[in-house]
Amino acid sequence: MAGLASCDWIRQSLNLCITGPTGCGKTWLACALGNQACRQGLSVRYLRVPRLFDQVRIAHGDGSYARLMNQLLKTDLLILDDWGMQKVTAQQRQDLMEVIEDRHGRGSTLIASQLPTEHWHDYIGSATLADAILDRLLHGAHRLNLKGESLRKATAQNTESVDPS
Repeated sequence: MAGLASCDWIRQSLNLCITGPTGCGKTWLACALGNQACRQGLSVRYLRVPRLFDQVRIAHGDGSYARLMNQLLKTDLLILDDWGMQKVTAQQRQDLMEVIEDRHGRGSTLIASQLPTEHWHDYIGSATLADAILDRLLHGAHRLNLKGESLRKATAQNTESVDPS
């Protein structure tokens, strides 16, 4: 963790994949690393994958696609949360390929997902695009597989056990 907190992996344009069950702290950890990167003067953008797809879809329609892609390219760390929550369409696969290809070797991408990496190929769908996207994302990437119970569940149980009187 100390190595990741140093943000050297971001300066080297390496990626990080955080996987684990619901509520185990993936988003919290991704945001903590993003916050640390900001403190070190690096630019960070956090997006849930469905929101990324919405932004790209809208950008295609309103003519701002090139500007959005340039913004994503120039971001030192792009955090993509909720990876693998819903199947992707053919257009979304193409858009994802463009984002990942543009950033490959130029910026770091942090993926947070409940879906284990061995299922990412099926999530993306098209074998050729999945191979290309995953080769760029996972080759040389740091990987953290979190385990444990939901922190939300534990917090709720602690709150319920407190007697208000």
